[in-house]
Amino acid sequence: MSNSKIYLSSPHMGGEERNFVDQAFETNWIAPLGPNVEGFEVDLENYLGSGSHVAALSSGTAALHLALILLGVERGDEVICQSMTFSASANPIVYQGAIPVFVDSEPKTWNICPNHLEIAIKDRIAKGKKPKAIIAVHLYGMPYNIDEVKKISEKYEIPIVEDSAEALGSTYKGKKCGTFGDISILSFNGNKIITTSGGGALVSRNLKHKEKAIFLATQARDSAPHYQHSEIGYNYRLSNISAGIGRGQMEVLDKHVGLRRKMNAFYHNIFRNKEGVKIFSEPNSDYYSNHWLSCILVDKSICGFSSEEIRLALATNNVESRPLWKPMHLQPVFKNAAYYGSTISAKLFEIGLCLPSGSNLKDEEKVKINDVLMHFIDI
Repeated sequence: MSNSKIYLSSPHMGGEERNFVDQAFETNWIAPLGPNVEGFEVDLENYLGSGSHVAALSSGTAALHLALILLGVERGDEVICQSMTFSASANPIVYQGAIPVFVDSEPKTWNICPNHLEIAIKDRIAKGKKPKAIIAVHLYGMPYNIDEVKKISEKYEIPIVEDSAEALGSTYKGKKCGTFGDISILSFNGNKIITTSGGGALVSRNLKHKEKAIFLATQARDSAPHYQHSEIGYNYRLSNISAGIGRGQMEVLDKHVGLRRKMNAFYHNIFRNKEGVKIFSEPNSDYYSNHWLSCILVDKSICGFSSEEIRLALATNNVESRPLWKPMHLQPVFKNAAYYGSTISAKLFEIGLCLPSGSNLKDEEKVKINDVLMHFIDI
């Protein structure tokens, strides 16, 4: 059996991407703008529905940054953020000179806990600092508790930035993730469901948000024959070449989601009879996850081994796996940030593991993963 490395989540091309890229070369649209950018935005708008307007950007992080700017977040403001997430969800808060306030997870979705969210809001208001926004994340493709979080958002009139970087293709009550926030964001990084190599998008039902995002993303150039700037801008627009890759990827998006979900079923089968190992799954039929990454929780007191021991066994066989995201409130860079919650996210980090989940895993690679895991379980 080959010992070439099996990656956690590698890019998966569909075959049509090259046609869009070649067309860009043939027409000399080697620029930050062009027909692929507009076409990619339309493709995404049609896919998401719900009156979505999409601005294609250079990364999901850029989209989060612009979302906070559009919502009026300024220096000294506070922004609530889900603690268990990748650092890119929280870093743009600091870009704005604002202050992150972290909230723990709930056990069923691993996402922001509505109870602790409301506790945090009440306490910040009591301290004279009403938060300017809430960043809620669909972790590993699992929708957060949208109804409850939205209810709290509306009650206290605090807008939601929906971080759907990992959740394109996921749904909640039949509606696409990426359409629930006051402003939502997507990511097309190389390890995501679809990729543009590097890229992202800002999504809003408000056309003015899209227009303003594009303005800011193209260095905030005023309408004038010369270069005039009345606001600070950014170089955040997606290139026409990258957007061409995205257009080809949109043609296989649903297929990729189906293949990721099959990988989740693959792990369910491996661990079906192993007490102490739990596969991350939808809590009920309202939730439909793209299972961007398939994850497990490992209770050593029951099964006799830890998630770290599984990771090392896989690594010995050149198979990549990864601990869950380390919560932001436990990160050295955010050690002084306020935190509301208990130990749910910390415990998830301690006992959780992300397993290889790519939509392009070959049959022989799945056999290898299965053999390594089954051998380890038997031991």
